[in-house]
Amino acid sequence: MDAQLIAFIGVAAGMVAMPGADFTVVVRNSLASRRAGVACAVGVAGGLVVHTALAVAGLAALLVAVPVLYRTLQIAGGAYVLYLGVQAVRSALKGAGTGAVEGEPALGVGRSLRQGFLTNVLNPKAPVLFLSLLPQFVPDGAAVLPRTLLLASIVVVLALVWFPAVALLVDRLGRWLRRPRTARAVQGVTGGGLAALGVSLLVAPVAGR
Repeated sequence: MDAQLIAFIGVAAGMVAMPGADFTVVVRNSLASRRAGVACAVGVAGGLVVHTALAVAGLAALLVAVPVLYRTLQIAGGAYVLYLGVQAVRSALKGAGTGAVEGEPALGVGRSLRQGFLTNVLNPKAPVLFLSLLPQFVPDGAAVLPRTLLLASIVVVLALVWFPAVALLVDRLGRWLRRPRTARAVQGVTGGGLAALGVSLLVAPVAGR
């Protein structure tokens, strides 16, 4: 394994493990059930497949070249993350005592998978990040497409390891985390974090960031 590939694995692992909206959504869904958490984790990895595929295809450059597209994605992502945060805070204030965010029936596998996917795929910074990151780890003279495909695959595999591991860990701690008082506190904190992330994404276009 060449040195650049080893370095990329380290950088990619740090990126994947960095706490953000996707991490928070996985934790939140894992409080409902192991299946909901793992499904959400797989959805997050699915979002990364989209981002890395766009970067490999070069289509992510369009977001950089056409600011209005980037701003539109930024607003859509911010609105969705804010919605999830508000829903979690409302659930915590209502005192849903099961530990589930809105009751287990409402958080089936399909919904959890969709939440994870949309939370990640609507992140406007991800495609730009991958577009700028992947080329740095393509050695001079190497075939670009096979190399970027390899790098993209590494990112997705890391996500498929990390996020389900988070879901399983939360589920393992479930007896304590699902106590009514603890569950409401976790829901409130994660919901507040999601809402803050959503607001920051909505404010960024106005601030010109």
